[in-house]
Amino acid sequence: MNRFPFLRQDFTASLVVFLVALPLCVGVAVASGVPAELGLVTGIVGGIVTGLMRGSSLQVSGPAAGLTVLVFEAVSEFGLPVLGVIVLATGLIQLAMGALRLGRWFRAISVSVVEGMLAGIGLVIIAGQLYAAAGLKAPASGTDKILGLPGAAADAFGSTGALASLAVGAGTIAVLVLWKKLPKKARTVPGALAAVLLATVVTQAFGLPVANVEVNGLLGSVQLPGAEAFGALADPAVIGTVIAFALIASAESLFSAAAVDRLHDGPRTRYDQELMAQGAGNTVCGVLGALPMTAVIVRSSANVAAGARTKASRVLHGLWLLLFAALLPGALALIPLPALAGVLVHAGWKLIPFRGVVSLWRGHRGEALILVVTAAAIVTVNMFEGVLIGLALSVVKTAWETSHIKLEVIDKGAGPIQAYLSGNATFLRLPKILDSLEALPQDRPVVVDLSGLHHLDHACRTALEAWAERHSVAGTEPVKVTDPTKAAGSGEATESGKEQEPVKAVSNEPA
Repeated sequence: MNRFPFLRQDFTASLVVFLVALPLCVGVAVASGVPAELGLVTGIVGGIVTGLMRGSSLQVSGPAAGLTVLVFEAVSEFGLPVLGVIVLATGLIQLAMGALRLGRWFRAISVSVVEGMLAGIGLVIIAGQLYAAAGLKAPASGTDKILGLPGAAADAFGSTGALASLAVGAGTIAVLVLWKKLPKKARTVPGALAAVLLATVVTQAFGLPVANVEVNGLLGSVQLPGAEAFGALADPAVIGTVIAFALIASAESLFSAAAVDRLHDGPRTRYDQELMAQGAGNTVCGVLGALPMTAVIVRSSANVAAGARTKASRVLHGLWLLLFAALLPGALALIPLPALAGVLVHAGWKLIPFRGVVSLWRGHRGEALILVVTAAAIVTVNMFEGVLIGLALSVVKTAWETSHIKLEVIDKGAGPIQAYLSGNATFLRLPKILDSLEALPQDRPVVVDLSGLHHLDHACRTALEAWAERHSVAGTEPVKVTDPTKAAGSGEATESGKEQEPVKAVSNEPA
């Protein structure tokens, strides 16, 4: 009996994923401000360690463009040795969350917040890599990157070297855009690899004055975290960065898993186990001082499209990356940096959900606003606080929508005025409820019927009782407030116990 019935399909798919992953691993590392080899280390660990574990059988993990901005900020602020500790702590947190079965809860995160996060990351990546494409140094903050582009363009057009570098980057982007329009047979080679190879050939053939990738060797780039680096965990800023890494990497991986599940008919993702697999991979990456990993939709979709059937394809792709890093490290030194910048500009553009924003604006403007505000916050503040702002807006929007309440006042001209409350009475709508009730005349008996309420929180109950006490003056009948547990479904609208005849509502005011 054949133990590997799909080895042929998985072997072919692994080669495709390797060719897709190679330029992205190097490009993400360079954009993150770390040696190029560390991107390959993360890709190797994502293939071999995470690939062997349970969770999602066809999802491929490695360094992701979505964490580039956060990694660059961490390396700039804390240094490369501390990055390993941050990634290690991230992996341990993910392992704990998976063990506590928290993986499924990441599916409850608002899609608008996640898409806003990716859009903000995409904008910062594009702005930063445009500087790299021209061979210029990018400003630190996202706002400065965007506002400084006109000045950078003026500087680039005044320098022959910058123009040559910019031409290589623009040519790389052009190849990536046009590659999809070629015949299917020609697209057997992944577009990113083809674009980088063409840029490398052109640069070498014409001797263009552009910067290439610096090569330190695989073993020379791996740095195990020391005791001093672990001491950085006492810094609250480092702890905040760890939390940001854990939340964002986990959310991106599990949302990617949901997307990959829609691409194939094989086994579905087990979210808690996938979270533990990501945690194990990040723990190993942290020990090796490498980049953090997430599941990457580009590699995963390429894996499915290439016909992969089991996890063997992603494990093999990790082996191919290891062989390349061990046997052909000098090949990295031939890759021009503006070509990698072009690849990342293209990747950043694809992170921005233009169609999603338009669709949300037509049907759910509140969600579209959350997406835009999250993206803008990431660009102007930073990634962690931007995501928190998006999550807070999502919670507020949900709370506001679920607190919808309707107040209907019925006055027959004689007898008690009847006020019917329906919906969810929460403190969010309390001012509006009280304004409406306080407008009722005090010289008439009032009955407040709460039987239509689905929820009445403590703040509202206390406020209604206080209003009823204030509204009842000497010489008038006290305000009656029905008990919803008794009135609901009984047909009682007053304390008399008699069913009321249909009456005409004189006002229908949403509170």
